Amino acid sequence: MYKNLVARRACALAVTSFFFSFPFSAQAQTAPVAPPVKAAFVYVAPLTDAGWVHQHDQGRKAVEAALPGKVQTTFVENVAEGPDAERVIRDLAQQGHQIIFTPSFGYMEPTLKVAREFPGVKFESVTGYKTAPNVATSNARYYEGRYLAGVAAGRMATQAGYVAGFPIPEVVQGINAFTLGMRSVNPAASVRVVFLGEWFNPPREREAAMTLMNQGAEVLAFHTGSTAVMAAAQERGKLAVAYHSDMRKVAPDAQVVAVTHLWGDYYTRRVKAVLDGSWKSGSVWGGVKDGMIRVDGFGSKVPAAVQAEVLARQADMAAGRLQPFATKADVRNNEGQVVMTAGQSLSDAEILNMNWLVEGVVGKLAR
Repeated sequence: MYKNLVARRACALAVTSFFFSFPFSAQAQTAPVAPPVKAAFVYVAPLTDAGWVHQHDQGRKAVEAALPGKVQTTFVENVAEGPDAERVIRDLAQQGHQIIFTPSFGYMEPTLKVAREFPGVKFESVTGYKTAPNVATSNARYYEGRYLAGVAAGRMATQAGYVAGFPIPEVVQGINAFTLGMRSVNPAASVRVVFLGEWFNPPREREAAMTLMNQGAEVLAFHTGSTAVMAAAQERGKLAVAYHSDMRKVAPDAQVVAVTHLWGDYYTRRVKAVLDGSWKSGSVWGGVKDGMIRVDGFGSKVPAAVQAEVLARQADMAAGRLQPFATKADVRNNEGQVVMTAGQSLSDAEILNMNWLVEGVVGKLAR
């Protein structure tokens, strides 16, 4: 999750490599830690029954389940990025936590600052891009799930609406992948985008969803922090794609599929590494094949044939046979310019610097 649009764009332009695979850079191993390891998690929004924070808390619980008696976890929720985050992270370090997870982009700089003060503490900057000897970074290839969700949406609708936080590369990747997925099965599909300029504001998320449905959207997607878009679609008898978590409790009839984030395995391996002294700094960018992203939670209105098609494509993606940003034909942006030539596969650096909207998207990026 990101609060600072300008900072995120600056970092995207600076990035030439990022989170490529699970192996970490070679560094001297640290000393093993006697159990229980004290692990802390800092959450950018309130802990609710679904969403970004919920999925990270599910990861925390997975660590406890995998390491009974060997780990003691705690969390602090609804911590604003900036000075508040720095204060909370420092307090957790002072309390003797040996590893601290900070899953929000705006936590990156506060994490790095506190890490310099506590060289013996390990920090995990989730969605950050700057490492240090005691700071590792990680993120997931959310766009892979977006593409698969687009396939499901494209089989069931032609006009889509997309409620987004900020026009930053991670969000743009998702919009484009979703649109490419829709148009791979429904070439007439279009996606109308509304940018809110914030991540978590349920009333505004709902208002944007209502506006998009008034403009003809049959299915909704979103990159914001609450379940408001799902609830709006349920209320209006439309369809919607859940993000972060399965949201059928909120939208039992509306949900097409969920793009689910899975942090439990990664978090468990990192805590184990602190336990056995093998923790190293490094960077991870994992996707479907790594078990960090999955589409699941098909709704009751999704035909069995569509479910089978999406799951088959997910299997292809896991096996490396399908890449959302690899094409057999030229791909144009929504201004008519060719952005991918036939046979091209975008590199990670090109994906991470994505600053265009694909043909079929109705909307503009601020320049």
